[in-house]
Amino acid sequence: MTMDIHQVLKKLPHRYPFVLVDRVLELEPGVRIRALKNVTINEPYFPGHFPHRPVMPGVMMLEALAQAAALLSFETAGRDPDSNSVYYFAGIDGARFKRPVEPGDQLILDVHLQRAKAGIYKFGARASVGGELAVEAELMCTMRQVS
Repeated sequence: MTMDIHQVLKKLPHRYPFVLVDRVLELEPGVRIRALKNVTINEPYFPGHFPHRPVMPGVMMLEALAQAAALLSFETAGRDPDSNSVYYFAGIDGARFKRPVEPGDQLILDVHLQRAKAGIYKFGARASVGGELAVEAELMCTMRQVS
């Protein structure tokens, strides 16, 4: 399964400037997702991070992976998000940053579902540029009902 930006926006509650998944390349519900984020000089964080050498903040790379994980979770659960549910980080373990990500890079997001129990999802997540690992981490996320 694939998704273009219009389908991604139907699934994710995020909007500009915080939607960090441009396209889903592959998705196997309950198993894995491969998505991409095109990194452009127009990203709102680049003027301050850093003016002399723009680098995508590590926390934004982790957020892009979490958004890909959310898409996988929604498809795995067979549900669409609604205004009464929010998808939250529950934890990040073993985050390692291996290379800087700069404007013009295409960040490939690979997330595998490791476990889903009692509404908590655990994922193995990696992002790469040109086949070179940029970041890896274990992510834990949960969907919660809000009023």
